[in-house]
Amino acid sequence: MPVIPQATIEQVRNASDIVDVIGSYVPLKRAGTNFLGLCPFHKEKTPSFNVSPSKQIFHCFGCHKGGDVFSFLREFENLTFVETVQRLAERARIPIEFEMTPGQREEGSLKEKLRSLHEQVAKRWEIALANDGAAQVARDYLTKRGVSNEAVKRFRMGYAPDKWDATLNWAKDKTHDAQLLEKGGLAISGDKGHYDRFRGRLIFPICDEQGRVIGFSGRVLAAEQKGGKYINSPETPIFSKSRVIYGLDKAKRPILDAKSVIVCEGQLDTIACHLAGIENAVAPQGTALTADHARILKRYAEEVVLCFDSDTAGQQAALRSLDDLLASGLAIRVAVIPQPHDPDSFIRENGAESFRKLIADAPGFFDFLINYLCQIHDADSDRGRVNIVQAMREAVQKTNNPVLIDTYAQKLSHRLAVSVDAVRTEFAKRKRTFQRVEPELAEEEIPIPEDELPLPKPSPVEFWLLKLALFGETPVEWLESHLDLQWVDHHGVREILQQHFALIAENPEAGLPDLLAVLPSEPFRKLGTEAVVDGRNIPNPDRQLKDIVLRLRNQFIEARLAEIQRELTPGATDEARWPELISERNALKDLITHPLEPLAGS
Repeated sequence: MPVIPQATIEQVRNASDIVDVIGSYVPLKRAGTNFLGLCPFHKEKTPSFNVSPSKQIFHCFGCHKGGDVFSFLREFENLTFVETVQRLAERARIPIEFEMTPGQREEGSLKEKLRSLHEQVAKRWEIALANDGAAQVARDYLTKRGVSNEAVKRFRMGYAPDKWDATLNWAKDKTHDAQLLEKGGLAISGDKGHYDRFRGRLIFPICDEQGRVIGFSGRVLAAEQKGGKYINSPETPIFSKSRVIYGLDKAKRPILDAKSVIVCEGQLDTIACHLAGIENAVAPQGTALTADHARILKRYAEEVVLCFDSDTAGQQAALRSLDDLLASGLAIRVAVIPQPHDPDSFIRENGAESFRKLIADAPGFFDFLINYLCQIHDADSDRGRVNIVQAMREAVQKTNNPVLIDTYAQKLSHRLAVSVDAVRTEFAKRKRTFQRVEPELAEEEIPIPEDELPLPKPSPVEFWLLKLALFGETPVEWLESHLDLQWVDHHGVREILQQHFALIAENPEAGLPDLLAVLPSEPFRKLGTEAVVDGRNIPNPDRQLKDIVLRLRNQFIEARLAEIQRELTPGATDEARWPELISERNALKDLITHPLEPLAGS
């Protein structure tokens, strides 16, 4: 896997002022030495989100998220670390050269060429839709569908000229060879050479999660036109149909805010939702969701609302999505659009609020399934009732959730006017064969990884020790030579201080973002940022730190003296050790009366 050199990471960090970066996403106001705003990671009315320009970190006292500029962008945009560094590098105009093997470098070069090619072609087709006389048929179609100029520009719609070699000839002028177009899915190789894949169609650019054009979907504009209603880019080094979700680049933030995603059947439905202000809408490439689609959506949402057409094909697409959505752990609801509408025409005819209500009232998947099964089977016949119960059994057993299974046994018995015990017996006949792909354990049985467990709160004294150690004026050398870390009871505070001492010994200029980068897990980083961003004033911090270290030393001595006293009880320990324990007790009693001194060997 390509690696970004550490020197480049530090260059990007130093060029990315955290107040400027966060301020471009969240309104911030100065509050003393820090900046304050409403937290973007949870809903709140009173600002508790602090940004420290001096330490280049943030911390929210409401949800306790914290970190440096990389942590913020990674969490806010749901990016990988490499994507985060790339995004900030682009912002700071810092070129990134990855450390790669020759094979990785060649593959990376091809992907960059293909992304550049797709961007250029997208711009060319945008201009063609806006200006070419031959594109009038596409403009007329958009007008007929009620698609505004705003939508055309926002979603970068275009028109591919109705010629066999229009894109090939343009590419030749731009020194792109036909083989590159073929690798990108823009040209097809035939008996007589290459020819354009997209011809005489309305074009929808398909973007990755970062908004980069990686493929296209083309719609026919005439009933007599040959080929399918839609043709899409084939699998390429930058485009994989099963892992690409149309509109996700624009919907990420709204989905995170709503914790819910509306999955439409096609591009125009998704566009109509966005223009109506319902921006947590996306569409898969193809009707049914795949396991990869579900895993991607799980990164942003807790719930999926399937909003496919009400015809048979749309409802069957909803059914095909069940297994992969259950495997992902997402909650599932199904919004049924009244015939003859799709989301686009429903919004145009009834308005955005009616569509919002339809989404809000969408039933859970299994309620939808009961209605659907009762439509396609005769619920008044013996055979129909058996088919309905068997189909429901197959579906609900996939959840492996006894509560859901019994809930829908009761609902189905009421719907069919049969005994609930009979339905329960039928539901229990066959053990489920469905296995979650990821994770393997049922959700309630999944253990939280040890490095993600929240840390207990430290005592006030140890919290202030951490705050003063990271933010105070006393040199680290003094603290390291006077504080024995075994005096610190809280393992989180102890770990942070240990890493802090080691980091400063290696690099005296290291700052808090450098420390956050070497801490073992997110709970430690949250504790560190909370201590530093705490806005309380610290009078005479140097004196306070020394008093706290002295207090910790004395607390440790007192605890040890109590332990020795218990060991000196007859029968508690070998009496041959008593002289040694008494000597240690006398030394500790003497030490507790002395002022704080450097540790032995420091």
